[in-house]
Amino acid sequence: MVWNLAVRIYPSTHLQMSGGVQAQSKYRLEAESMLRYVSPVNPAVFPHLTVVLLGIGIFFTAWFFVYEVTSTKFTRDIFKELLVALVAAIFSGFGVLFLLLWVGIYKEVLRQLVIHSQK
Repeated sequence: MVWNLAVRIYPSTHLQMSGGVQAQSKYRLEAESMLRYVSPVNPAVFPHLTVVLLGIGIFFTAWFFVYEVTSTKFTRDIFKELLVALVAAIFSGFGVLFLLLWVGIYKEVLRQLVIHSQK
């Protein structure tokens, strides 16, 4: 992986930090000189990932439910229950994450958090 960073170097400046503390910095980065962040997952595939991951999660959830209903206390295996529940939870969790990204809720929540943290 090659990192292509362009940095504009300016004379030393004073930076105002929280609590009134001043720090001196030799270099200052300009936003125009930085490369734009590119998401590792293309937003165009969010709907597809949502449907696939939630479908797999629902499948494992149904499997877990059927296993619990049809097995007796003598035939149950705790490791199988935990494994199926863990797989169902992981796929459902990532499915819900991509659902929130798809509809824009997660992006809006992050934007609001950034705005409030800057105040």
